[in-house]
Order: sequence, then structure tokens, then C-alpha cells
Amino acid sequence: MKKASVLVVEDEPLIADDIAETLEANGYEVVGIVDEASDALEVCKTCHPDVALLDIQIEGPVDGIALAAQLSMPIIFLTSFYDQKTLDRAKLVNPSGYIVKPFNERDLIVNLEIAIARGRKPTRSKSPANEKFFVKKDQEIVSVSTSDIVYVEAYDNYSTLYTEKEKYMISHTLKSISEKLEPLGFLRIHRSYLINFDAVDSISENYVYLKGHQVMIGKSYRKQFMESLSLL
Repeated sequence: MKKASVLVVEDEPLIADDIAETLEANGYEVVGIVDEASDALEVCKTCHPDVALLDIQIEGPVDGIALAAQLSMPIIFLTSFYDQKTLDRAKLVNPSGYIVKPFNERDLIVNLEIAIARGRKPTRSKSPANEKFFVKKDQEIVSVSTSDIVYVEAYDNYSTLYTEKEKYMISHTLKSISEKLEPLGFLRIHRSYLINFDAVDSISENYVYLKGHQVMIGKSYRKQFMESLSLL
């Protein structure tokens, strides 16, 4: 019986080829080998792989963990990174496996078999309202649910978090905030903006409109953003 189809997202060609050869030798179908998130999403639209093998450090503005948050099939991380910060981010997207390079054939195949057998709930089924963060406002520390966050704007080493009626200045870079929010359905659409995908009302050529707010789409992010949309 034919085994599952696999998407490989890896930015080192030699490693990607080695993975593909190992998979094919064990009866798996490799439906694509890509090195960035936008190409991975395109393969998913046309080929619908059963499982994805993702490196974390890949080409383009979206890394493997942020990409995983946009996929509905089981995913396995295959990476050189195993520091605690990376592991904490990876756990948020509920991977079916986490293999540290250099890997061996047995580790790869065993993780694949388990991932396919167990499956994985789509990350979009997780409501952002289930997550709560605390921010400073004047002399208080107040709670903000991720479902209430419309977008985040970067300004030097600070960021401003916007809800429909409030805004909060946070002493964190947009990159550090993205690491927490992207796995929960937020998307980077500009070097200075991170948006809540569930808050999007409409999109024009250069802007996204979210609950009364207008946010610019960066040229280098537009293709990736448009490819993440489900168009009828």
C-alpha cells in the first residue's frame, strides 16, 4: 500500500535531497521540496500533503514555526535549534515531532509513522480568546485577550498594541511579540505591523482594514499574505 505524501521545507539543498531520498526509499511520496513559507503554502494548495517536515530557520520573512501555524496537516520540525526559547515557541503550534539535526533514518521514519497515525488538530481551531496576556497601563497591570488585539505596531525597541478602543505601549520589539502571537493566528504583513487575522474586515491594494483600523501591507509581505487567504 502506498504510504503518505510529504512536503519538505528545508533551505539547505544537500540536506533536502538527503531527506527526499530517505523518504522515497521508504515508500513515501515527496510532493515538494521548498525553502520558504510562500512556496510551501502554494504546494499545500495544489498537492495537499499528508504531513510536512519543516526546518525552523528557512528563507523569507516567515520561519518554520510561524509557517506551521498556518498548516492543517501534521507537522514535524527537523532543525538544528533546540534552545529553550525555540522549544517554547514550537510547542505552541502542537508539532507531531521534533527532530534535532543531525538525524538518522530511523528517527525520521518513526516520527513520520507516529505523526501520520496520530494526526494533528489544525492550529486555526484554537481560538485566540483562550490566550491571555498582561500589559502595563498607567499604574496597573491589565489583562488583554488575544481575541481583543487588532494589531501591533513597532517603534524602535517598543511596540504599541491596539485593541478596538485602547492602545498599550509595550517595551518589547515586534519580533519578540511575533514569536508569541504568530502561532495564535497573527500575521506579519509589514516590517512594522503584526495583525490579528481574525480581525480582518477587508483588504485593498496596499492596506488591511481591521475593526476601524487601517494598516499598511509591506511590499515584501504582500505575496505571502495574499497566499494565506482562502478565496472563493
